[in-house]
Amino acid sequence: MSAYTAMTRATYLAYVRDRTSVFFTFAFPLLFLVVFGLIFRGQSVNGGLAYINYIAPGVLAWGIGNAALFGVAFTLMHWRRDDLLRLVWRTPTPLPSVLASRYAVALGTGIVQAVLFTGIALLPVFGLHVSSSWPLALPVLLLGVTAFVAIGLVVGGLANTPEAVAAIANCVMVPMAFLSGAFYPIDLMPGWLQTFSRVLPLRYFDDGLTDAFGGRHGVGGPALACLGLAVFAALFGLLAARTFRWSNRT
Repeated sequence: MSAYTAMTRATYLAYVRDRTSVFFTFAFPLLFLVVFGLIFRGQSVNGGLAYINYIAPGVLAWGIGNAALFGVAFTLMHWRRDDLLRLVWRTPTPLPSVLASRYAVALGTGIVQAVLFTGIALLPVFGLHVSSSWPLALPVLLLGVTAFVAIGLVVGGLANTPEAVAAIANCVMVPMAFLSGAFYPIDLMPGWLQTFSRVLPLRYFDDGLTDAFGGRHGVGGPALACLGLAVFAALFGLLAARTFRWSNRT
């Protein structure tokens, strides 16, 4: 068994043993889908897009990004605080294998979230309509998870306690949920705020999934979203490399 395989298996088992965390990872976004989907059932937003086709990709993007950021940030903080990283450092296991194992779990979680969430949104009570361009959501999903994992590495590298991780991560994700258009139509925001939202990775994640599911803007919409997410993933990846620490003692 390779070092990467062993680390991935151990990370997965540690993740699924925390049943409370697993439950809320999947249940929390679904709660927003049920609430907003039922309240605004049958309504549409600017441009004639059915509200469910707007809110479902937005909540899904937020839920996947939230899980990726929080999961990686807490894991990295705990590994460093418990000196597990120092132990790994003394073994032949390379750091990329350690981080890639956590990335694999985050990506797998995001895929399961997307399948479960979309399946429920397709129920007649919600009425999500998925166009033939839905496969374009796959690269958006991959790069979205990558971008928020990179943000999680930065948060986990800066925070030394669970409280600090929660505080920093919430300060990132909660405002972004509303300023990126995930919960509130971006077209109804002031022009300056719409422009500002372009510096938020969740805006591109949301737009990419919405365009792919709804067939808006053809291939160009998801392609632009992928480009934006790739840029954010690279920027935060470089920042994570600068803030990474093997131990709280150093």
